[in-house]
Amino acid sequence: MTDPLFILLIGILIVVGGIIGLRLHPFLALLLGAFVVAMVTPTTAIEQYVLSRGGTAAAAQALADKAVGERIAMQFGSTCEKIGILIAMASIIGKCMLESGGAERIVRSTLKVTGITKAPLTFLGSSFFIGIPVFFDTVFYLMIPLAKAMAIRIGKNYLLLVLCVTAGAAMANSLVPPTPGPLFLVSEMQIPIGMMMIGGILVGIVTIIVGYIFAAWANRKWPVPLRDSIEAPLEKIKALSSGKSQSLPPIWLATLPILIPLVFISAKAALNTFANVQTDSSPGILITIVDFLGEKNIALVAGALSALIMLALKNKGDKKALLASVQAALMSGGIIILITAAGGAFGGMLQQTGISERIGILTQDFQMALIPLAFIITAVVRTAQGSATVAMITASGILSGMAISGNLEYHQLYIGLAIACGSKLIPWMNDSGFWIVCKMSNLTEKEALKTFSPLLTIMGISGLIVILLAAKIFPLI
Repeated sequence: MTDPLFILLIGILIVVGGIIGLRLHPFLALLLGAFVVAMVTPTTAIEQYVLSRGGTAAAAQALADKAVGERIAMQFGSTCEKIGILIAMASIIGKCMLESGGAERIVRSTLKVTGITKAPLTFLGSSFFIGIPVFFDTVFYLMIPLAKAMAIRIGKNYLLLVLCVTAGAAMANSLVPPTPGPLFLVSEMQIPIGMMMIGGILVGIVTIIVGYIFAAWANRKWPVPLRDSIEAPLEKIKALSSGKSQSLPPIWLATLPILIPLVFISAKAALNTFANVQTDSSPGILITIVDFLGEKNIALVAGALSALIMLALKNKGDKKALLASVQAALMSGGIIILITAAGGAFGGMLQQTGISERIGILTQDFQMALIPLAFIITAVVRTAQGSATVAMITASGILSGMAISGNLEYHQLYIGLAIACGSKLIPWMNDSGFWIVCKMSNLTEKEALKTFSPLLTIMGISGLIVILLAAKIFPLI
């Protein structure tokens, strides 16, 4: 009854059964799953969870002594801390870009360069390279208004555009530093950061090509219409798409809400990765500005302010219209924050059961080649508890000793890349990213499980195949 695998099964049944079978709202189903998992988790498992992450015995005892509701609230709040401001600001950016015509201006400018037929490939490549310095969720927030405007413009392929954005950003997030997962792999497995960046980009390009093929097939088999929503009413998007170009904002102003967060977040990531700035030194004014504005919450706030200015100029200073737009955006964003935070609480309760350590014990003596073993361990941990970063950290902790000290016939880079690709399997309802994609793109849970989840799984598996071939042909030792 207290085995983490059994508790995991209970949690899966409650959440999936509640949402799909009983038609519960995802927020309620996730919270119910979190409460049940938390109640059946033994105190010893909670204490061991804290100790395994470097916590003190006092901290372990303190967490174990907390009531079930307190532990869930802590994880709920922790997720809100990470994504609350981001989602709220992203909702404002999306709403303002759509209503001001900024998204329509970008779409029209893009179509002039690429043409309609190549628009999805443009979204795919853009999201991958934007996703190298920027978190997956931030990329998705910034690109989804453009996907909606583009879908209205070309009259089809909304699901294809959404999956292209998802495919590019998700693979870059796990494969290429300086995002946290790859950075941890670099340090834990002693992989040169430049080698990880080049290897991650090369594997990532192959995987997103495979992802595009699946996305195009899924778009033909299960076409998803662009649905009406509070933050993006179809009537307004259609009206803007049929309007004259002279009524739209200039391209430099239209791109500011995206460029401001992207440039400053990327600049800060580059500064932290490549520049040796000491904390006791006196950094120049430019470094100080980049360090301040490059913090993701500040960057999104700055982007939202530029979007509000653009909408205010469009409405000629109409305060009532501006207020109505902000309220609609925050209403929609609030629901997404609640669902995503509940997903984080459910995943957090699963982690406290010791599911990661349990899987590590089951696989540590498994006689299998190291590359597929690394992939499988990461995939199982990711599927079990929802976080790709936690899965990467868990797998690298299990395998780093063998990868560094073992007599490998190939560079340990390939172990790191296998762990990164394994972290893509299998996103479902215990993953906050699943809910971000599902709710911001207006996909139903069934649609997301049929398209988004297989997309990442297929890309992860294709990455494993590429890594195995590369390790054989180019061992790099």
